[in-house]
Amino acid sequence: MHSHTKYLTMKVPRRMDFVNITSEVEKAVAESGVREGLCLVNAMHITASVFINDDEPGLHEDYQRWLEWLAPFDPSPERYHHNRTGEDNGDAHHKRQVMGREVVVAITGGKLDFGPWEQIFYGEFDGRRPKRVLIKVIGE
Repeated sequence: MHSHTKYLTMKVPRRMDFVNITSEVEKAVAESGVREGLCLVNAMHITASVFINDDEPGLHEDYQRWLEWLAPFDPSPERYHHNRTGEDNGDAHHKRQVMGREVVVAITGGKLDFGPWEQIFYGEFDGRRPKRVLIKVIGE
C-alpha cells in the first residue's frame, strides 16, 4: 500500500463561491503513482466544503441561492447563537454541514474514476482568508 499527501491553499475573495479543483486532484493522483486505490479530498476548515457535481454555472448559482435561503448570512447574534462568540459566520457552518466535508473517489488505471460530468469542487462559505484542502491518495 502506498500513500501520497498534498495540500492546497484556497484564497477565495468572495464570502461564498465554488472553485473547481479537479485538475489539482488529478495532478496529485498522477504524482502519487497509484494505479488502483482511493483519493480522499477534504476541506480542512469548518466553514468550507468539498463536493462532487456538474461544472455548470446555472447549477452553481442555484446552489448559492438555495444555501442562502436555507442559512442566510446574518452577522447578528439573534439568528445564530454562534455569532455571540464575536464571529459573524454562523451561516457558513450550516452551509458546510449541508454541502459536506469531503469526498472519496476511486482510482482506476491511475485516473479518477468519475461518472459522466462529475467534477470536484471546493465550496467556500466564509471567504477572505486562506484555508487548506487535504488530498490523500492511497493504493497500489
